[in-house]
Amino acid sequence: MVELSILKGTKDNLPEEQVLREEIVDILKESFQLYGFRPATTPILELWEVLASKYSGGEEILKETYKLSDQGQRELGLRYDLSVPLARLIGMNPHLSKPFKRYEIGPCFRDGPIKKGRYREFVQCDADTVGVTSMLADAECLALAHQIFKQLGLDVYLEVNNRKLLSGILIAAGVPSELLSTAILSIDKMKKIGLDGVREELADKGISSDLTESIFAYFKLEGPYLEILDQLEKKIENKIGKEGIQELRELYKYLELFGIIDDVKLLYSLARGLEIYTGTVFEAFTKDSTILDSSLCAGGRYDRIIGKFLDSKQIIPAVGISFGLDTIYDALATQRTPPASKTQVYIIPIKSIDTCVKITTQLRQKGIPTEVDLLNRNISKNLEHANRLEIPYVIIAGKRDLAQKKVTLKDMRKGTEETVNVKEIHSHIVELMK
Repeated sequence: MVELSILKGTKDNLPEEQVLREEIVDILKESFQLYGFRPATTPILELWEVLASKYSGGEEILKETYKLSDQGQRELGLRYDLSVPLARLIGMNPHLSKPFKRYEIGPCFRDGPIKKGRYREFVQCDADTVGVTSMLADAECLALAHQIFKQLGLDVYLEVNNRKLLSGILIAAGVPSELLSTAILSIDKMKKIGLDGVREELADKGISSDLTESIFAYFKLEGPYLEILDQLEKKIENKIGKEGIQELRELYKYLELFGIIDDVKLLYSLARGLEIYTGTVFEAFTKDSTILDSSLCAGGRYDRIIGKFLDSKQIIPAVGISFGLDTIYDALATQRTPPASKTQVYIIPIKSIDTCVKITTQLRQKGIPTEVDLLNRNISKNLEHANRLEIPYVIIAGKRDLAQKKVTLKDMRKGTEETVNVKEIHSHIVELMK
């Protein structure tokens, strides 16, 4: 006999879990569309050469990528994100008008470390704007995130930075160009492992202690968003650093106009690890870290990657944001338990199945989720079933009541019941649901 189990890092979602997951997806879709993003889908399976392109995810992600071959011996892989498929989609459809604003919600796969909020199979929910250089597109991503989490009832803050500013700081500190990328990866961990942890990493990478202290001198600044930029502007003379500061100022202006600046923090050590980012980077976290310490969404600007990925000299600017369905679910699940069912009305026939099917059909046609007993159980067992699924209203339809064109309507939450005319069932339930 086969021992029933599933792969570590994957999970089944029972109805009481899936109800909340679908509620999250519905809010995401509505918000994406409200901001003008249009739906598009790409395959879960991609050709390995696409996933392994030198301008895609990089070596670290490829180590975690599921690789396989089909019966034609073609090398394939399960997609590890939705950004590489987007780049391929744009390359195969040059007719797309700009700006191209698309969203996609679908499963991705990585064979990496597993912890709460991090799985081998996970659902990404991405929204990207392609063809726009203005920081308005970046600010729109952050405004979108702010609105979504407000609708979900999660109190979050948004961390932002600009990779150009971070590069400018390191150049000003004296880091040689060949060590810039690796130094940025270490600085990005400053929030997580602290100065001592970063100091140790930089030493392992061959960066002297004097140079490390020179770098750290730039990361002692405190204060509001614009005050930090004012202080950095006095210290940074190189072009790329000044560009980063200017872009962060422009971003601030739009965040103010969107009315969300109070929930935005400038974390100027933030790089988001991946080298694909060329400008703005951002992440969202719950203000109460005991709820979840992982980011709920993240993204940034990647102006050069799509063009390079397509082996083109053309600059194709792009900015995007990715929401993790699993991490958002984990955060919400700590705060509330969703109903086990979306059903609003449960009908118990007492030797009256034909009439009850008609009532069920009428309520469904009017948009009220309704179930009727399918197992011919007694009243007590049916009430137990409805109570277990947290169905708020139960109709008990016996022959004697139906002869008078009436049924018994039970409010399961209040524990009350009343007799209702059959013709008034719909209007009465609608009134109770208000």
